[in-house]
Amino acid sequence: MQFSSAALLRAASVGSTVFFARAFAGRTTPRAVPSLSAAVPSLSGARAAIGRRVFVAPSSSSSILAMAASGSSASAVEEEKSRSAATTAAATTSATGEGKDDPNPLLSDWSSEPYHLPPFRLIEPSHFRPAFDVAMERHMSDLKSIVESNDDDDDSPPTFESVIAAHDRAGSLLSKISSVFGNYCSSLNTDEMKAVQSEMSPVLSRHGSAAVTLPGLFERIDAVYRNRNDSGLDDEQIRLVERVHLDFTRQGADFTDERKEEYAEIEAELAALQTSFMQNVMTDEETWCMTLGEEDLVGCPDSLIEASKSAAEDRRKKKKTTTTGGEGEEDAAYVITLSRSLVEPFLTFSSRRDLRETAWEAWTKRGELHPERDNLAIAAKILKLRKRQANLHGCATFSEYQCKDTMAGTPERVMELLEDVWVRAKEAADREREALEKFVEEESGDELEGGIRPWDWRYYAEKVRVARYSFDESALKPYLSLDAVSNAVMSVSNKLFGLTYVKRDDVEGYHPDVNVYEVTEKSAEDGGPDKLRAVFLTDNYARPYKSSGAWMSEFRSQTRNLPDGADGMESIPVVVNNNNFAKAADSTLLSFDDAKTLFHECGHGHHGMLSDATYSRLSSTSVLRDFVELPSQLLERWFDADAPEVLKEHARHYETNEPVPDELLAKLKNARSFNQGFDTIEYTACALLDMAIHSLDAYGDDGDDFDISAFEERELERLGMPQGIVMRHRPAHFAHLFASQYYASCYYVYLWAEVLDADAFGAFEEAPGGIFDPEVASMARKYIYGAGNTEAPDELFRKFRGRDPDVRFMLEKKGLA
Repeated sequence: MQFSSAALLRAASVGSTVFFARAFAGRTTPRAVPSLSAAVPSLSGARAAIGRRVFVAPSSSSSILAMAASGSSASAVEEEKSRSAATTAAATTSATGEGKDDPNPLLSDWSSEPYHLPPFRLIEPSHFRPAFDVAMERHMSDLKSIVESNDDDDDSPPTFESVIAAHDRAGSLLSKISSVFGNYCSSLNTDEMKAVQSEMSPVLSRHGSAAVTLPGLFERIDAVYRNRNDSGLDDEQIRLVERVHLDFTRQGADFTDERKEEYAEIEAELAALQTSFMQNVMTDEETWCMTLGEEDLVGCPDSLIEASKSAAEDRRKKKKTTTTGGEGEEDAAYVITLSRSLVEPFLTFSSRRDLRETAWEAWTKRGELHPERDNLAIAAKILKLRKRQANLHGCATFSEYQCKDTMAGTPERVMELLEDVWVRAKEAADREREALEKFVEEESGDELEGGIRPWDWRYYAEKVRVARYSFDESALKPYLSLDAVSNAVMSVSNKLFGLTYVKRDDVEGYHPDVNVYEVTEKSAEDGGPDKLRAVFLTDNYARPYKSSGAWMSEFRSQTRNLPDGADGMESIPVVVNNNNFAKAADSTLLSFDDAKTLFHECGHGHHGMLSDATYSRLSSTSVLRDFVELPSQLLERWFDADAPEVLKEHARHYETNEPVPDELLAKLKNARSFNQGFDTIEYTACALLDMAIHSLDAYGDDGDDFDISAFEERELERLGMPQGIVMRHRPAHFAHLFASQYYASCYYVYLWAEVLDADAFGAFEEAPGGIFDPEVASMARKYIYGAGNTEAPDELFRKFRGRDPDVRFMLEKKGLA
């Protein structure tokens, strides 16, 4: 994600249940991925929560099992039984509406809603706990039925249908409620939602542990696993058996009872810590802003000034007498918040070095702006707990444990790629810094105390870009309105995959900013009616109570493994893309990077919409972490100066509708490789630190003894971090790492996927039909966007490309060859 991508989190998947929104993704130009994963326990079988987490509340029997597993006293268990019985009775009454005028909408029948969407207009934070109690009860009942099934013969071994397929269907109500909860925690995380989230995270984690360790369940899964090659199963069924079995073993299902109890305690503590980490970052982003007057916006383009004015109106902040927090009496005319869509343009265009420094300092210190929100202490505790988790699995370090279930396989293979790119990127960044220093000395007339500092780099890089390539980023923005770029990605979707989008203004989303689209494709039968492929929601604007970054998630995932009698609508995916663009009063204009982000998240969206798997566990983004960014990064390539066909057609001036001039596109292409060293260093430093910090074999006797800031300083010094650049995500706000476990020790996946996407796009460039070649597009749909986890990712890539990936394409794309 960024990896956007956010999601940076991992969900707890129990059966088909996804304990938080499936894929939250972000871009390789790393953006903050909103975190949900802390909300829910992290089960390795879960779908990719690329950047977030979701909480699932325990219900009566599940929470009792969890308490028993964790060693709670008999009196505590009895107290929980009484509380759960009362809560379940109340929730059930609420669900039916008997005795109450306000039935719980999360437990109601959604079939009367368009596309069986959640009844968003009715849902309140108070509905989640009682709804989860009922859903968890049913989920545990589903799992118990699997344990108790006899397959018509007491002496016959468990079968695929009675165990694995049933497990994939288990917890359908829980899955529905969890997806809504996860999305609300990301996009509507009000104080009331935060309170529910904080309350539920450790409890939900215990439920996840109890579901995995339910007596008799793993034994039946293991029996099917041992007979999988002699049971007449097809390849997809065998793959499902192997993945479910691995999910359980990676969660300690084969541990001794004593180790299971310890593992459950660790998971619960991690869930609470990860939730606190993300909420601290969100609070810093929601509360900090720099108030400005018109005179403070010298050098800023009109689009940024308008966005800053809009942000001031939204925040209703008071004008401050200084930019550091003194209160004044006048309303703020303009503000810069910690939204990336405001901070980065301000750092790029503002002529005020002092204000750039103020904005940069706050931006890079999210998670440590207030002593009561000390994310470094939280991160240290998380690292210690992860190390113990890895040890319980027989691994020396957490990085070893994480990499086992990836395409890379080992930390050593990851480091080989990262270090190769790091050396090349340092050389490029040093050349770029020399160019900036030369410009400052010879042309700018500025005197920079201390030389080029991190808050100067973007500003002078833009000056050099204009001087060297005559390319002015602000000149391109009028051609990149949000409407134009949205039309572009839908046009690409249609040309590549035959998808058509119809906006449904009559269908309500969860917020007024949300648009709902019906996505269809031509019927396989000539003359037949168009086929409903998916429902697609877009939530593009930054606002209070919304996580920063960009991500994709789902309210419903594709599957053909439905219960008997289920409505076919339940197999249709409901996908949502979130961005954080600065909303303008008139047309919202995007930077080129923002436009690429929109394409990126739509790439993740296509991974969900085009999914063609039989089983939920194998569908959509439920793939290995270093494959999940391939579909997103690949789609970005259609909005690029190297393949200008789409830009020429859709990049039109928001006022005159004139197409973008060829001369401007040529300048964009020529300037494309400039500052790639800076961009690559910003990202790769994060990935290297991630691997290094998770490869330590000790963090002191207590997590509090480990000084993360000192480690960061030592590691960057060892790497030879180029002067004037810092990590794009510093530890205190590195949500990919500490808001969930999904990207922990796996932040490298964006670069790994860049190797794959650059090579994959080469197949289109080499095809006789060009970038819309129908044969190559059909193969991309089948093997990259549609296959999910039905086959191993390396085999899927070979089937698409005819060989293993070649790193040369990525190095050439970055100008590092």
